[in-house]
Amino acid sequence: MKLFMLLASAFALLSSSFASAATVEHTFNVQNKTINRLCNERVIVTVNGDFPGPNINVREGDTVIVHVVNKSPYNITIHWHGVFQLMSAWADGVEYITQCAIRPGNNYTYKFKVTQQEGTVWWHAHASVLRATVHGAFIIHPRSGDWYDGNIEDIYRQELAIGGKVPPNAFLINGFPETTKLNVRQGKTYLLRMVNAGLNSNLFFKIAHHKFTVVAVDGAYTEPYITDIIVLGAGQSADVLFTADQPIGSYYMATSAYVVGEPDEFLNNSTARGIIVYDGHHKTTTSPPLMPMLPPLHDTPTAHKFFNNINSLVGAPHWVPVPLEVDEHMFITININLKKCPLNATCRGPLNQKFSASMNNESFVLPVGKGFSIIEAFYHNVSGVYTTDFPDEPPKVFNFTNPKIFLDANVTFAPKSTKVKKLKFNSTVEVVYQNTAILNAQSHPMHLHGLNFHVLAQGFGIFDPIRDKLKYNLVNPQVRNTVGVPPGGWAVIRFQANNPGAWFVHCHVDDHNLWGLDTVFLVENGPTPSTSLPPPPTDLPKC
Repeated sequence: MKLFMLLASAFALLSSSFASAATVEHTFNVQNKTINRLCNERVIVTVNGDFPGPNINVREGDTVIVHVVNKSPYNITIHWHGVFQLMSAWADGVEYITQCAIRPGNNYTYKFKVTQQEGTVWWHAHASVLRATVHGAFIIHPRSGDWYDGNIEDIYRQELAIGGKVPPNAFLINGFPETTKLNVRQGKTYLLRMVNAGLNSNLFFKIAHHKFTVVAVDGAYTEPYITDIIVLGAGQSADVLFTADQPIGSYYMATSAYVVGEPDEFLNNSTARGIIVYDGHHKTTTSPPLMPMLPPLHDTPTAHKFFNNINSLVGAPHWVPVPLEVDEHMFITININLKKCPLNATCRGPLNQKFSASMNNESFVLPVGKGFSIIEAFYHNVSGVYTTDFPDEPPKVFNFTNPKIFLDANVTFAPKSTKVKKLKFNSTVEVVYQNTAILNAQSHPMHLHGLNFHVLAQGFGIFDPIRDKLKYNLVNPQVRNTVGVPPGGWAVIRFQANNPGAWFVHCHVDDHNLWGLDTVFLVENGPTPSTSLPPPPTDLPKC
């Protein structure tokens, strides 16, 4: 069967209305729909028949109620990516972590309050790989992709069976590879709310002859940053201003992949295009839209420049200073590994093995068949679902950026486990993410549920705890929920564990996520009822 759908990017203008009431209520009918892309009819899973799905617009302080009715043939959960879920961890929507799945023919209602944040985040399925087509924007107003040409579930079931990797057939802008069109008026400034909803692709984005001003990333305000290119890791979002300050005409907006460390057989070098059309422009066959010059596929310097030049806006709404005293230090290696091919099977990974992935040489396995999600086991003190011995540092120290380490089977083949890390309530945690070259150094967008973090520094090579600490920005570092760890490099984040619950930590490249590049931070209860995890909803789905 041919490949199906990986939506790379959903780019949306701030144009839809929002509810003014204190409660915003939606119904999500999750259902199959037949659509036409790349000249083929394909059956995809959608919400309310829309692809991308509906936008949710709220004000900070609103209560959100979403009734999910699963009319699809697949298990489903919905994750509210970037929403803090303060004291509502049960609503985070991660299969086997904060709930069991909503099974076909069943329904479940998510209810949570949006507090202490604003900006553009998003929602998406968090069961299997259904987020390829089940996703949409989640826009928090102040109080006052890529495409797989086939069935995505079948494609990934095959990928896991043979231990290989499947590249997308195309990239999309708002669900289409070519036809997205935005009409603008000369001299007017527009806000683009941008989300990279792709399963596996980091993205470059440009508009011919135009510049952008980045004003927020991952729903957190930034100092205005002027650039002619936007770079979004998988799962990242940005709020971007652009002014229609060019001569009346039509201009392509275009997106292409930023990929490092992938063999050529796994690459897609295509470009998705939409058109910016100025009011008053009359289309002629002799004046096609102007096309932007996109960077090469492997242009890490351009990506690093973008990521490294963003700072938070001190004093902005919901801004918090960097905590200076650190209680927990973690050094986490990010590895692409191998898993042994079953006897008499054919596997398509290197050395005819299966791909795997790990953090600190522990390849995470969801607790399938244990009867409980991790948060339920945590709340009810049930043993046998997970262990709390995720290591604070790699069990073996090696030359992390030397590709020859691949020859050491002790690091190339990582054991499977469901190990998590417990954190004291309100403790300050610093994590050094160290990329390794076990199986090619890649850029990994590392996402933390339930909490934002400060990105103190990013760099290349092996992190040096003396030299590289001098690079820490402790004044106005960018605030994110997803950080791109550079290929062959490192990133340092710091956060306060002030939200009790079970928070998934994972690479937002879905291949890597499925292979085991994950763990869970279990934040313990605080000293009072208001700082403790409340009881689970009575209708929480059962495993």
